[in-house]
Amino acid sequence: MLRSMYSGIAGLKGFQTQLDVVGNNIANVNTSGYKKSRVAFQDMMSQTIAGASAPTDIRGGINAQQVGLGSQIGAIDVIHTQGNRQTTNRTLDLALEGDGMFIFASGTNDVAIDLADVNLSYTRAGNMYLDDANRIVNANGEYLVGADADGNPTVITIPPTASSFSIQGNGVVNYIDENNQTQVAGQIMLAKFSNPGGLEAIGANMYRSTVNDGMIGTNGIPTLITPESDGSASIVSGALEMSNVDLAEEFTDMIVAQRGFQANTRIITTSDEILQELVNLKR
Repeated sequence: MLRSMYSGIAGLKGFQTQLDVVGNNIANVNTSGYKKSRVAFQDMMSQTIAGASAPTDIRGGINAQQVGLGSQIGAIDVIHTQGNRQTTNRTLDLALEGDGMFIFASGTNDVAIDLADVNLSYTRAGNMYLDDANRIVNANGEYLVGADADGNPTVITIPPTASSFSIQGNGVVNYIDENNQTQVAGQIMLAKFSNPGGLEAIGANMYRSTVNDGMIGTNGIPTLITPESDGSASIVSGALEMSNVDLAEEFTDMIVAQRGFQANTRIITTSDEILQELVNLKR
């Protein structure tokens, strides 16, 4: 069979994957904290018809003759750029301006957290809530990880007697007690990654650590970083970071993928016509 036919099939598979990625980006255009993905292609192994030869005393060198065998997916990258900020005026809606991610813990009901004994996940989506015990959780019921006055990991709890509470840019959660005095409930902490693209998406706006994410920490346990310190993000209360998807870019990529898909179908149909001519040589 013709090599071009198999190259066309490889191209169809690649552009179908690109359409899948573009479709997922568009579907999440209004998902808070969502980070868009992109597809990077690379060529496949080439078949060498003739090898290269070195120059001699009577003639110059000759380049190798190779025929490519199509394309393949080289990488599907997650682009962790800053998304636009949407104001909600809701205290427990938190947006991050800068580097870092919120840390959430599950698998425990204790206020004091041992990070080595809980399931940790990370996100840029800051839509938080209070549960029945007045602890700050996300939409999945996972606890927001903070620190107490001694810097130990803890679940931040707002006392039920508090008349109001607020969250500062450095993550400090203040509340007004029954004596109309300002008290500190805890401080929201962040995790940082030198390669956030290495995180594994697990759904529900959450990511899980991998061996290639460059986490700042040891043995898979993140170092708790104070917001607005060491180049980390500032927390903006009353706002959400929205998706970083650019619809104009996605629709352009969709058109490119569609035309690429169509071009590869032409390769297959043209190869089929050539094979038909070969079959018709014997009449």
